[in-house]
Amino acid sequence: MAAALLAGFVAPRAWAFELEELAQQLQATEVVRGRFIQEKHLRALAQPLSSQGRFVLSPTHGLLWSLEQPLTQDYRITPGAIERRSEGQWRPAAQGQAGPHSQLFLQVLRGDTRGLQEQFEPQLEGSAEAWQLRLTPRSRLLQQVFSHIALAGGARVERIELVETQGDRTLVRLLDQQTDSALSAAEQHELHD
Repeated sequence: MAAALLAGFVAPRAWAFELEELAQQLQATEVVRGRFIQEKHLRALAQPLSSQGRFVLSPTHGLLWSLEQPLTQDYRITPGAIERRSEGQWRPAAQGQAGPHSQLFLQVLRGDTRGLQEQFEPQLEGSAEAWQLRLTPRSRLLQQVFSHIALAGGARVERIELVETQGDRTLVRLLDQQTDSALSAAEQHELHD
Protein backbone atom coordinates (compact mmCIF):
# COMPACT_ATOMS: atom_id res chain seq x y z
CA MET A 1 0.00 0.00 0.00
CA ALA A 2 2.76 2.47 0.94
CA ALA A 3 4.61 1.64 -2.29
CA ALA A 4 1.46 2.32 -4.32
CA LEU A 5 1.00 5.71 -2.60
CA LEU A 6 4.65 6.60 -3.16
CA ALA A 7 4.38 5.62 -6.83
CA GLY A 8 1.35 7.90 -7.09
CA PHE A 9 3.43 10.85 -5.88
CA VAL A 10 6.50 10.04 -7.99
CA ALA A 11 4.77 9.18 -11.27
CA PRO A 12 3.29 12.65 -11.99
CA ARG A 13 6.77 14.17 -11.60
CA ALA A 14 8.14 11.73 -14.18
CA TRP A 15 5.51 12.92 -16.67
CA ALA A 16 5.88 16.64 -15.88
CA PHE A 17 6.98 19.03 -18.61
CA GLU A 18 10.35 20.38 -17.47
CA LEU A 19 12.09 23.71 -18.08
CA GLU A 20 14.92 22.01 -19.99
CA GLU A 21 12.38 20.41 -22.32
CA LEU A 22 10.81 23.81 -22.95
CA ALA A 23 14.25 25.23 -23.79
CA GLN A 24 14.91 22.40 -26.26
CA GLN A 25 11.48 22.88 -27.83
CA LEU A 26 12.00 26.63 -28.33
CA GLN A 27 15.53 26.15 -29.68
CA ALA A 28 14.53 23.41 -32.13
CA THR A 29 13.70 25.86 -34.94
CA GLU A 30 16.40 27.91 -36.66
CA VAL A 31 14.13 30.79 -37.76
CA VAL A 32 10.65 31.96 -36.72
CA ARG A 33 8.81 34.75 -38.53
CA GLY A 34 5.48 36.28 -37.59
CA ARG A 35 3.41 39.26 -36.56
CA PHE A 36 3.00 40.82 -33.15
CA ILE A 37 0.44 42.95 -31.41
CA GLN A 38 1.68 44.80 -28.35
CA GLU A 39 -0.57 46.52 -25.83
CA LYS A 40 0.78 48.78 -23.11
CA HIS A 41 -1.77 49.14 -20.32
CA LEU A 42 -0.99 52.25 -18.29
CA ARG A 43 -2.81 53.03 -15.06
CA ALA A 44 -3.27 56.64 -16.15
CA LEU A 45 -5.03 55.77 -19.45
CA ALA A 46 -8.44 54.18 -19.98
CA GLN A 47 -7.39 52.51 -23.24
CA PRO A 48 -4.13 50.63 -23.86
CA LEU A 49 -1.48 51.98 -26.22
CA SER A 50 -1.40 49.51 -29.08
CA SER A 51 1.29 48.82 -31.68
CA GLN A 52 1.85 46.07 -34.19
CA GLY A 53 4.38 44.84 -36.66
CA ARG A 54 6.51 41.91 -37.73
CA PHE A 55 9.39 39.97 -36.21
CA VAL A 56 12.10 37.56 -37.31
CA LEU A 57 13.85 35.44 -34.68
CA SER A 58 16.97 33.36 -35.08
CA PRO A 59 17.92 31.83 -31.71
CA THR A 60 21.58 31.88 -32.74
CA HIS A 61 21.69 35.34 -34.38
CA GLY A 62 19.08 37.57 -32.74
CA LEU A 63 15.73 39.27 -33.19
CA LEU A 64 14.50 41.79 -35.77
CA TRP A 65 11.48 43.67 -34.34
CA SER A 66 9.77 45.95 -36.88
CA LEU A 67 7.01 48.28 -35.70
CA GLU A 68 4.55 49.07 -38.50
CA GLN A 69 1.69 50.83 -36.66
CA PRO A 70 1.09 53.44 -35.33
CA LEU A 71 4.60 54.37 -36.51
CA THR A 72 7.41 52.58 -38.29
CA GLN A 73 10.61 51.74 -36.45
CA ASP A 74 13.05 48.84 -36.70
CA TYR A 75 14.98 47.30 -33.82
CA ARG A 76 17.75 44.71 -33.84
CA ILE A 77 18.28 42.81 -30.61
CA THR A 78 21.30 40.55 -30.28
CA PRO A 79 22.89 39.10 -27.16
CA GLY A 80 25.39 41.99 -27.18
CA ALA A 81 23.32 44.99 -28.24
CA ILE A 82 19.95 46.66 -28.72
CA GLU A 83 19.98 48.82 -31.83
CA ARG A 84 17.52 51.02 -33.66
CA ARG A 85 17.60 51.86 -37.35
CA SER A 86 18.08 55.59 -37.86
CA GLU A 87 18.71 57.20 -41.24
CA GLY A 88 19.37 53.78 -42.76
CA GLN A 89 22.02 52.81 -40.17
CA TRP A 90 21.86 50.62 -37.08
CA ARG A 91 22.68 52.71 -34.01
CA PRO A 92 22.62 51.85 -30.30
CA ALA A 93 19.14 52.42 -28.90
CA ALA A 94 18.92 55.10 -26.24
CA GLN A 95 18.18 53.96 -22.69
CA GLY A 96 14.52 52.91 -22.52
CA GLN A 97 13.93 53.51 -26.24
CA ALA A 98 13.43 49.85 -27.08
CA GLY A 99 11.96 49.10 -23.68
CA PRO A 100 13.59 47.57 -20.62
CA HIS A 101 12.32 44.17 -21.68
CA SER A 102 14.07 43.92 -25.08
CA GLN A 103 16.94 41.66 -23.99
CA LEU A 104 14.43 39.71 -21.92
CA PHE A 105 12.33 39.14 -25.06
CA LEU A 106 15.37 37.70 -26.78
CA GLN A 107 16.10 35.37 -23.87
CA VAL A 108 12.48 34.22 -23.74
CA LEU A 109 12.04 33.70 -27.47
CA ARG A 110 15.38 31.88 -27.82
CA GLY A 111 14.51 29.53 -24.97
CA ASP A 112 17.48 30.71 -22.88
CA THR A 113 16.12 29.20 -19.67
CA ARG A 114 19.55 29.21 -17.99
CA GLY A 115 19.87 32.96 -18.51
CA LEU A 116 16.33 33.50 -17.29
CA GLN A 117 16.91 31.40 -14.16
CA GLU A 118 19.82 33.65 -13.19
CA GLN A 119 17.40 36.58 -12.97
CA PHE A 120 14.04 34.93 -12.22
CA GLU A 121 12.46 32.12 -10.24
CA PRO A 122 10.59 30.07 -12.88
CA GLN A 123 7.34 28.19 -12.35
CA LEU A 124 6.34 26.05 -15.34
CA GLU A 125 2.96 24.33 -15.73
CA GLY A 126 1.27 22.39 -18.52
CA SER A 127 2.57 20.29 -21.37
CA ALA A 128 4.67 20.73 -24.51
CA GLU A 129 1.46 21.55 -26.43
CA ALA A 130 0.10 24.10 -23.94
CA TRP A 131 2.41 25.53 -21.27
CA GLN A 132 2.51 28.55 -18.97
CA LEU A 133 5.68 29.93 -17.42
CA ARG A 134 5.66 32.48 -14.62
CA LEU A 135 8.90 34.32 -13.91
CA THR A 136 9.29 36.04 -10.55
CA PRO A 137 12.28 38.42 -10.25
CA ARG A 138 15.13 37.35 -7.98
CA SER A 139 17.14 40.58 -7.75
CA ARG A 140 16.01 43.75 -5.97
CA LEU A 141 16.63 45.74 -9.14
CA LEU A 142 14.24 43.60 -11.20
CA GLN A 143 11.78 43.46 -8.29
CA GLN A 144 11.58 47.26 -8.48
CA VAL A 145 10.47 47.01 -12.13
CA PHE A 146 8.48 43.76 -12.46
CA SER A 147 5.98 42.03 -10.23
CA HIS A 148 6.20 39.02 -12.54
CA ILE A 149 6.33 37.98 -16.17
CA ALA A 150 3.85 35.45 -17.57
CA LEU A 151 4.48 33.51 -20.76
CA ALA A 152 2.34 30.99 -22.58
CA GLY A 153 2.63 28.95 -25.72
CA GLY A 154 2.89 25.59 -27.40
CA ALA A 155 5.61 24.76 -29.92
CA ARG A 156 6.67 28.42 -29.64
CA VAL A 157 6.04 31.39 -27.37
CA GLU A 158 2.62 32.85 -28.20
CA ARG A 159 2.00 35.34 -25.39
CA ILE A 160 4.20 37.45 -23.10
CA GLU A 161 2.83 39.62 -20.31
CA LEU A 162 5.11 41.88 -18.28
CA VAL A 163 3.43 43.04 -15.07
CA GLU A 164 5.17 46.02 -13.50
CA THR A 165 5.21 46.75 -9.77
CA GLN A 166 3.51 50.15 -10.22
CA GLY A 167 0.48 48.54 -11.91
CA ASP A 168 1.31 49.05 -15.61
CA ARG A 169 1.56 46.00 -17.84
CA THR A 170 2.62 45.10 -21.36
CA LEU A 171 0.96 42.29 -23.30
CA VAL A 172 2.59 40.95 -26.47
CA ARG A 173 0.84 38.39 -28.66
CA LEU A 174 2.89 36.62 -31.34
CA LEU A 175 0.70 35.61 -34.28
CA ASP A 176 0.92 33.79 -37.63
CA GLN A 177 4.27 32.24 -36.75
CA GLN A 178 6.06 30.40 -39.54
CA THR A 179 9.27 28.42 -39.17
CA ASP A 180 12.18 28.08 -41.58
CA SER A 181 15.54 26.35 -41.63
CA ALA A 182 17.52 29.52 -42.43
CA LEU A 183 17.44 33.29 -42.55
CA SER A 184 16.98 34.94 -45.93
CA ALA A 185 19.98 36.79 -47.38
CA ALA A 186 18.33 40.12 -46.45
CA GLU A 187 17.68 38.97 -42.87
CA GLN A 188 21.27 37.74 -42.52
CA HIS A 189 22.47 41.13 -43.70
CA GLU A 190 20.19 42.91 -41.21
CA LEU A 191 21.40 40.80 -38.28
CA HIS A 192 25.10 40.99 -39.20
CA ASP A 193 25.39 44.47 -40.70
